[in-house]
Amino acid sequence: MILVTGGAGFIGAHLVERLIAAGEPVRVLDRRPARTSTAESIVGDIRDSACVRDAVRGCRQVYHLAANPQLWARRRSDFHRVNYLGTVNVLDEAVAAGAERIVHVSTESILTRAQQTSPIAEDQVVYASDVIGPYCLSKFRAERHAFRLARNGAPIVVVNPTLPVGPGDVGLSPPTRMILDCCLGKRTAYLDAELNLIDVRDVAHGIERAMAVGEPGRRYLLGAENWSIRQLFEAAATRAGVPGPRTCVPYAVALMAAYVSEFIADVVTHRMPAASITGVKLTRRRMHFDAGRSLAELGVAPRPIERTLDELVAWFRASKMI
Repeated sequence: MILVTGGAGFIGAHLVERLIAAGEPVRVLDRRPARTSTAESIVGDIRDSACVRDAVRGCRQVYHLAANPQLWARRRSDFHRVNYLGTVNVLDEAVAAGAERIVHVSTESILTRAQQTSPIAEDQVVYASDVIGPYCLSKFRAERHAFRLARNGAPIVVVNPTLPVGPGDVGLSPPTRMILDCCLGKRTAYLDAELNLIDVRDVAHGIERAMAVGEPGRRYLLGAENWSIRQLFEAAATRAGVPGPRTCVPYAVALMAAYVSEFIADVVTHRMPAASITGVKLTRRRMHFDAGRSLAELGVAPRPIERTLDELVAWFRASKMI
């Protein structure tokens, strides 16, 4: 049996699909039911140690993807409880249950550093002082725990995807929400910054390969193409037939807007803000990644992002989002 935590999420659902297609018996632990009836579904929370203990029982492999992927939460402490303490539960219980292989899915946002000039690779060294915001800090601490267990002999491999894009993101993760807003004509202003994009299906492939051939205690970077935010907005707008970006917003103005947006979300709407403080602050970091070594070692060749955007916008249309 193979356990996938977060298997009903964006990346997780694609990973589960791959595993089932390969004939593997799959169990999904998520707060929502699995998207496919061919997987065993446990509706539960990774913060619940007893639930996690039941889920890992009898599993030879554990993929840990479950997390809160948003950059804002009404209760900021939720990031610590879900992304860090939840990870501690999953990894500790998987090790105790005797899992033969474990893959912990981290994030690219914790690999950035101030004043970085060189591309970011899988061997990037980061410290807690480099990390921006409660989301990133929770993921940084979770990754540290994974490496700590691996140093003590646990069979844990870490993967850090950059921004996954592609069809099927029903929960609207931050990159998908941003691209959808572009397609709706809501993103005519942009920040002078760059992102690294990778098709979500290539992320799922990379995670599966990390389980098969990854070296415990190593980090593998899953990224593809470096794009500017303006380039991404223009590509999305063109495909949706709406006006493209017109105004480059100064960083200070964008940061002030994010503080105002989060204040309104915290006090008034209790809904996702138009801009997050963490998201804006990350744009000041160089988000230029070079995943070449990791991709070569894992045997993953990402598809062109232009093609992915075509399929994503087609999915938006088919889902009546635009």
